[in-house]
Amino acid sequence: MKSFIYFLRLVRWPNLLFILLAESLFHFFIYKPLYPNLAFTADYSFYFIVATSICIAAAGYIINDYFDVNIDQVNKPKSVVVGAHISRRWVIFWHLFLSMGGVYISLIAFPFQQYIHVHFSNLATILILWFYSTNFKRDFLIGNVVIAVLTAWTIGIVYFSKFTIVQLIYPANMQSADLRFLKLMILYSSFAFILTLIREALKDMEDMDGDGKFGCKTMPLAWGLQTTKVYVAVWLMVLILVLSIIQLYAIPFGWWISIIYCIITIISPLVYVLFNLKQAYTKSDFNQLSNWIKFAMLTGILSMGFFYFLL
Repeated sequence: MKSFIYFLRLVRWPNLLFILLAESLFHFFIYKPLYPNLAFTADYSFYFIVATSICIAAAGYIINDYFDVNIDQVNKPKSVVVGAHISRRWVIFWHLFLSMGGVYISLIAFPFQQYIHVHFSNLATILILWFYSTNFKRDFLIGNVVIAVLTAWTIGIVYFSKFTIVQLIYPANMQSADLRFLKLMILYSSFAFILTLIREALKDMEDMDGDGKFGCKTMPLAWGLQTTKVYVAVWLMVLILVLSIIQLYAIPFGWWISIIYCIITIISPLVYVLFNLKQAYTKSDFNQLSNWIKFAMLTGILSMGFFYFLL
């Protein structure tokens, strides 16, 4: 039983639940209301793409912890699982098993030639996660951008799995539903991308001790703490401004409940982080701000529920 608990910690089960939640909301509360006359196969293929996403993400978390064991022993010694509770050999086994399992699951549900973009993206994600763990995350800014892109792709892969490669290349007779589906995918993917950039920078500031000891070139180590705070503040202001403009556009439609929800649960936490960023200096400070960003991302994803009634 203890081994299973440590395994769940290794694969970051709360993050996997977040992927499940985000993709499920995007499918059931946005995609299905836009395309109400779809056959059962739409749900069938969706379950497979979720399973694929979870397997590949879990494999990514595993290999990241495998290569980060020395850094983690400095930054968060009580949370180290690799080598302490699960042997390094078993860690590599689970990484390979889950990676290949994710690829196999997608091959079952999506014909290779028609959905080659889905299979290529799955393989690319596995390779990117490997190189992120071995190289990218230690390089200046590259690691943050990679994780932000992969987080946004959590939504993107659901969108692209709904269309064959021919439909994507030659979008003949695009309907209004197709355009709205595309816009909402871009909206939520961009939201996830920017929030992840912010959170990764906050995590870099939190983990400066361990990262500096092992030669990582993260943003706060390369730019300094104050410049990194300015970088985070700029992204926060951009996101707050864009979200505020979206609420202004929603006013003529009378979507007051969703507007109030967005202001209280998404914009307000971001404003809180912005105003408390200047006074943050300790690991605890940055961890607290990072948790507020996680909360804003969760509430932002939950806002997809409103589209079930608005579309």
